[in-house]
Amino acid sequence: MDTIEFLIENPNVFLILIALLSLMVGSFLNVLIYRLPLMIQNTWNQECREYLGLKRQAKTNDKLNLWLPLSHCIECKKRLKPWHTIPVISYLILGGKCAYCYAKISVRYPLVELLCCITSVYVAWRFGISWQTLAALFFTWILISLTFIDLDHQLLPDQLTFLLLWLGLIASMYSLFSNCHDAIIGAIAGYLVFALTQGLFKLATGKIGMGQGDYKFLAALGAYLGWQQLPVIVLLASFIGTIFGLTHMIIKRQHKSIPLPFGPYLAIAGWISLIWGKDISHLYFYHFVI
Repeated sequence: MDTIEFLIENPNVFLILIALLSLMVGSFLNVLIYRLPLMIQNTWNQECREYLGLKRQAKTNDKLNLWLPLSHCIECKKRLKPWHTIPVISYLILGGKCAYCYAKISVRYPLVELLCCITSVYVAWRFGISWQTLAALFFTWILISLTFIDLDHQLLPDQLTFLLLWLGLIASMYSLFSNCHDAIIGAIAGYLVFALTQGLFKLATGKIGMGQGDYKFLAALGAYLGWQQLPVIVLLASFIGTIFGLTHMIIKRQHKSIPLPFGPYLAIAGWISLIWGKDISHLYFYHFVI
């Protein structure tokens, strides 16, 4: 009996393996969420200095990448031992503090790992042992990364949105979630929906209401899921964004003119569309169109 047959006959083992894998991936996503914006900012800084004819500025994070330096405490800079980086468990054992300087570790680290685990296991359960599961896992992991980066920096990096776009187009070649025709139209329409909306908004108010990262993100979602899911994604994201935005303004007592990132709402809507998008569309057409 080969491995695939064994996992098919023992689906619980498959889900346990996905849970363990996704916890490790969640740990890597924490690194990605923290380091990628720093890497981008450092690149922008150096490019601006070169453009202005200024001397290249030496920075401690010049050599920063996703692999080096190895995991270390942000406060005391001491390198962490392997058992300090076990997803979730090490946080609980250490009491949420650094093993060396006892600086507080953000609770978001284990939350990202748990979120990655829960969503990944559900995806694996939903799609089973298939290429759809593999594509949906990458989709989920990229969405989690984009969500927290946008929350921290109001930035949707091209490195991730374009990766999602290309993965969606590749997946469409095998009709995993949509065919090539629908994926290409989805990418084009997804970009144009927000680009045209922003253009009209700026024409009417003279203000910028949405960043270009949102255009690219919606284009990537359209490429992954097909143009048919774009109305569902936009409506869901707008509804979720309105609820969270109003709640945030009430709790934080912030003025409505303060910009809020829209990427997290697109990510939530995109993931819901991945799992239940077709069901939502069928319900809508059955009750309101037919």
